[in-house]
Amino acid sequence: MWRIGVCTWTFGPLPLEAIAARLEQLGFDGVELYGDVSLDPRATRRLLEAHGLEVYSLTPMNVDLTHPEPWVRRAALDDYARLIEFARALGGARVSCHGHVGRFAPLADRRMEWGWLVEALQTLAETAAQAEVTLVFEVLNRYETHLVHTTAEALELLEAVGHPNLKVLLDAYHMNLEEPDPAAAIRRTGDRLGLVHLADSNRRGIGHGHTDFPALLHALQEVGYTGPLILEVTAPGPDPFTPVKEGDYLAQLEADLKDSLTWLRAC
Repeated sequence: MWRIGVCTWTFGPLPLEAIAARLEQLGFDGVELYGDVSLDPRATRRLLEAHGLEVYSLTPMNVDLTHPEPWVRRAALDDYARLIEFARALGGARVSCHGHVGRFAPLADRRMEWGWLVEALQTLAETAAQAEVTLVFEVLNRYETHLVHTTAEALELLEAVGHPNLKVLLDAYHMNLEEPDPAAAIRRTGDRLGLVHLADSNRRGIGHGHTDFPALLHALQEVGYTGPLILEVTAPGPDPFTPVKEGDYLAQLEADLKDSLTWLRAC
């Protein structure tokens, strides 16, 4: 049976204790925490365990590893280093990283920015390895970031970094926009797949769009993926960069999460 978690980012400003209580009631196994390192890791772990939830992964604040200004890149590296230490203190949760959300084109030469990304990930992959934490790079669509949009580009990035502790994070929502065959993209990634996010083609819960989830889950079984499935769905509405929508977005979110969990449990 799949271990199924939810990204806490999707609940917006709701306090973690309230999120944990809602996820426990819905029957989830764990969470992907939004990377607020101001939290006390031990207290956070105790809180989640009290609700029967594991911490599967951490998703970062929106920092920029490829900015032309060295001080911006250095600040981003420092943020990720703190996130890795936070993950270690939580017991070794995966740490995801990705391009700067909201930047759609290079500010400098593209190859220079690619080189800065490779250099940063080499440093972070080693830092994470020393902390016994797996680093995963999330492939986002072209409407959210630049440089890496497809599985092929992500695998090229892994080859350039050359560190076994760096894996790929594939997201069904982003693959729907960028991959002609998302299931084939999963098979192409193979044992380099480190984490999976799920949302339907419109970023709602499973069954509210046109994504072929049976094909995706079959591909995950083919490559031997045994990690968790993280639901990162949002209520319908404008502005894809915030989970907070007009009206009672939490009620809609929980309904979609319930539908998704029911479908996944039946697989």
